[in-house]
Amino acid sequence: MPKSLKPFNTFGIDAQAAHFEAFASEAELAALLPRAAQPLMILGGGSNVLFTRDWPGTVLHNRILGKAVLHHDGPHVHVRVGGGENWHDLVLWAVAQGFGGIENLSLIPGTVGAAPIQNIGAYGVELKDVFVQLEALDLQNGSTRVFTKADCQFGYRDSVFKREAKGRYAILHVVFNLHLPPHQVHVSYGDIQRELHKNGVTAPGIADVSRAVIAIRSSKLPDPAVLGNCGSFFKNPELEQADWARLAAQHPEAPHFPTPEGRVKVPAGWLIEQCGWKGKRVGNTGAYEKQALVLVNYGGTTGAEVKALAEAIVDAVWARFGVRLEAEVNMI
Repeated sequence: MPKSLKPFNTFGIDAQAAHFEAFASEAELAALLPRAAQPLMILGGGSNVLFTRDWPGTVLHNRILGKAVLHHDGPHVHVRVGGGENWHDLVLWAVAQGFGGIENLSLIPGTVGAAPIQNIGAYGVELKDVFVQLEALDLQNGSTRVFTKADCQFGYRDSVFKREAKGRYAILHVVFNLHLPPHQVHVSYGDIQRELHKNGVTAPGIADVSRAVIAIRSSKLPDPAVLGNCGSFFKNPELEQADWARLAAQHPEAPHFPTPEGRVKVPAGWLIEQCGWKGKRVGNTGAYEKQALVLVNYGGTTGAEVKALAEAIVDAVWARFGVRLEAEVNMI
């Protein structure tokens, strides 16, 4: 029986799944596979997906929960977490336990199982920095496989699960390497420094950093429960030095940041804003008034409308800056 996916994606797109099944354990998923209508799609929190059409097969909703401390290793602790756990809830739990390393990733929507796929990151920290391994079930043959950090081939908002292994695996559990006190916090970003200064925090701990990030994200990003969105819709482009030199010669005012790989990162939000899209509404969708990088659903929009808006923005940025934006969101 068809099921609306509107409650299962933060964009609030009312796509339909021909079949919908939830699983809360590896055994439940394994039992579902033989009778599940193809094609299959694993869905967690739906925070990084844009449905541009109905799904003709089966949507499998990951509800595997649980957090367990596996062992302590000197100043570190290994924690195994179910793929269906809410990511932000995990961050708050870790901070409450005194486990550091993911506080900069506070308030990122989605589930733990989706986090490695995207290699989520914010304010100088990426998931790969604390990743140990994950357990996944192969939807093609029902076998279970452990992926190491090397196996995942993490990149900027990227992993093997967005390329060669796309759609093939259900991520069951993820193991993280978090650190115990004394913590080394990451507060180099200006936004975090300003928020800490505003609150009179001179010696920040992991809870202070988490609160600062929550405040910053809350001030810039719309609540999906109020205004449907997937957070940042585009990746920040990373330019080779020659391309950056060309852009800088034409637009010396462009903000930019060096990457460890020797490239130059330019904020996609700035590029989009310069093209006049910030706060612009097109039908039932548009670029958010406080952050041009975020595309929103003003109510009743379709995935096709959002996709058309995204394509228009990509074309505008390319025409003005010669920079090709790439979607961070997975478009179905």
